[in-house]
Amino acid sequence: MRRRVEVIESTAGQVTAELTRRGIRPEDRVTITIDPEQDLLFRGRKESWARVVSAGLTDEDIERLIEEVREEVRPHFE
Repeated sequence: MRRRVEVIESTAGQVTAELTRRGIRPEDRVTITIDPEQDLLFRGRKESWARVVSAGLTDEDIERLIEEVREEVRPHFE
């Protein structure tokens, strides 16, 4: 049996509904490709990463900074 590859263009919010509509079960394997040209978040992360690297920060530095910010904003969400 030949496998048929399908390309589905959708938004992240509509992926589950689209797969369900096509009869794809939750346990079925799928591959999702994010188009970096259309994804502003991806581009922002890429630009931010370049700045982090140029600043000489390590993965440990980044994790520490993320945790510090989480602690700062936590009181606003509790």
